[in-house]
Order: sequence, then structure tokens, then C-alpha cells
Amino acid sequence: MDFEFLLPVQDAVLAHNQLLPKQSLGCTIKIHSQQAGLPDLEGAKIAIVGINETRNAVIQHINPLPVSKIRQQLYKLFPGNWGHTIVDLGNINQGATVQDTYFAVQSMCEFLLKEDIIPILIGGSQDVVYPAYRAFDEVGNMVNLVSVDSRFDFGNADELISSQSYMSKIIVEKPNNLFNFSNLGYQTYYNAQEEVDLMDKLFFDAFRLGEVIKDITVVEPILRDANMVSVDMGAVKSPGHDAGGDVPNGFDSREICAITRYAGISEKVQLFGIFECHGKNYSAALIAQMIWYFIEGVNYRIEEVAIDEKGAYQKYIVPVDDEELHFYKSNKSGRWWIEIPFMINLNNKLKRHTLLPCTYSDYLDACNQKRPERWWKAFKKSIA
Repeated sequence: MDFEFLLPVQDAVLAHNQLLPKQSLGCTIKIHSQQAGLPDLEGAKIAIVGINETRNAVIQHINPLPVSKIRQQLYKLFPGNWGHTIVDLGNINQGATVQDTYFAVQSMCEFLLKEDIIPILIGGSQDVVYPAYRAFDEVGNMVNLVSVDSRFDFGNADELISSQSYMSKIIVEKPNNLFNFSNLGYQTYYNAQEEVDLMDKLFFDAFRLGEVIKDITVVEPILRDANMVSVDMGAVKSPGHDAGGDVPNGFDSREICAITRYAGISEKVQLFGIFECHGKNYSAALIAQMIWYFIEGVNYRIEEVAIDEKGAYQKYIVPVDDEELHFYKSNKSGRWWIEIPFMINLNNKLKRHTLLPCTYSDYLDACNQKRPERWWKAFKKSIA
């Protein structure tokens, strides 16, 4: 691997590392330094990459949170009983143009995806999601994108890409590899009614902030089917003591860490990013813990066997009106799926979506003659 655009982790951060206990995360991962160069990726499962690109941000913050502060907070944490090798590849700084930075992000992510290494992108504005998504072009699969955000970020159809319009570009631009988009935590007053209607028209999933806070487990099946997860820190409520905070409503620290752990546990998630990083030391510490929980989740992933493996699943057939819904419960993990039979004969890119992750509550709803809403959306999408 030879990526000249990758800058090593700052010496000040490495000097801080020297003061940490040898069991801390900063002393147990491989780090790109000026002295040692890029780390060997042999056996690596997770790669941390800092992004310093904010020129397309709609709101230009005077003091964005430096990635170095997040690293300092992350490095001093202690790893769990983890078996995966973690590398820190340093930073992608602003290129001569924003497009140069996008090219670097896409190239970096594409390389890591092909090596079966999960990129964790830290920093930068939310529009960086676009080049990260484009990295899947060469992987060959359709993409399920999940965004933890108070906004849908559609913007105007004719608007140039920005931190609040990148989704329009993802939806419209070819090759169109987006199979599904899900938003977790949107707040109605931040989104035009036309955007809400568009989510419904495209059969995308959207969960209001209150709905997720009421039962955080509703995000698990959404994240279980995700290939890429992005978190906008604007979806996280500012603490009352943070003078620079301007987010009155959002997820609290426990809720956002639970969400990132669910993302890590999902064996399908191949790319994870945290963007719009602003605030002070509290924010850096929280982002570090979010990363920690994601890595913790990756280390506790359960590889499910094929659905036709004898004795691996319990099958439940539920008559609903004039049809039957087929549910499957894994004997290994206890997780649930619902079958989407009309997808079986579609092209190869969609075959893996034949089973839709669901919850036990969805099964109970079906027993009460109520079809799961996500099942309905998948059905409508298949015949649209």
C-alpha cells in the first residue's frame, strides 16, 4: 500500500502515548508515525483514518474538534478482550480541491474494503459520506446505508454537494448501488415535508428521535442489514455544561454508544464513520467511547450459518389475511428474520436481501394480523 496523501499521527499525540499504561489502546494498536511509517496491514481487521475536510460544510465552525484530541481520548482507553488487530493509518488532509480529498477518501476506503478491513472514518463534514459510499462501486454488492442524523440531507436536487445535500447525489448519480437508506433519529422540524414525503416515496426507513429513544432496540435489525453506517454528531444532544453546544435535542451519550455498538455487532457493516465533530473535551471523550463501543461490537460479531442449515433456525409460519409470513429465529443468536419471497427471482445483487432482519415484536404483530411496516416497504419497493 502506497498512499502519499496519508499523513502520520502527530508527534504530540505519540508523545502523550508514552505516558499511558502499556495495556492502553494507544500502546496496543499499530500506528502510522513519522518515524516508523505506515503499519503492516497483515491480519488487520479495523483501520482508523482521520479526515480533515470541511470545505463543503453548510455551517463552518470556527473551532472544529481536532482529530488529534479524539485520538488522545481514544488511546487512553483500555481494550476489551479483543482478538482483532487495529491499525491507525493517520490523516487525510484537505487536498488542493475538495474533489482531490474525495478521491483520496474513496481510494483509501476501496482498498481497505477489498482487503476485508473495516475503515473507521473520524472527522470531516457529512458530505465525506459520498466518496466513502462510492468506494463500494468496485466491491460489487448493493449497499444499505444507515445514517444517524437529525436531518435526511437531501437538499435541493440541483444543489452542488454539501454536508446537507449529499444524499441526493448518492440517490441520483450512477452507478446506483444504493439498495436502501435508513435514517435513525430524524427530528421533524429540521426536515421539509417534501423530504419526509420523498423518504416514503422511495420506501426508505426513517425513525424519529422519540421513537428510537423510547426503545433503542428498534435500531438493531436496521443496523444488522447495513453495509455502511455514518453518524452526524449533530444528532447527539449537547451537554448542559458545554458552552459551545447548540443541539438542544438528540441522543444522549448512552444511547449513541448503544447505537454504535449495535453497528459494530452487525456482521454486514463494512464501513463506519463519525462526522461533524465539534465541541470541546467532552465531545472528544464521547466520540472516543463511541469508537470503542463500535470496536467492541466487531469483536462480538456472530457469523450466522445459511438459512437452510439443518437445525440452525426455527421457522414460524404466520397466516395474515390471505398469505403466509415466514419468520426465522436463529438458534445461535436468538435473532429474527422475515422472508421476502418475491425477491427470490430477482438479480443476483438482490438475492442476499431475501431475508429481512426483524424483531420478536414484529413476529408478535404478525400473530395479531399486523404486517411489519418494513416488510410492507420492502414489498412495495419490489413491485415499484
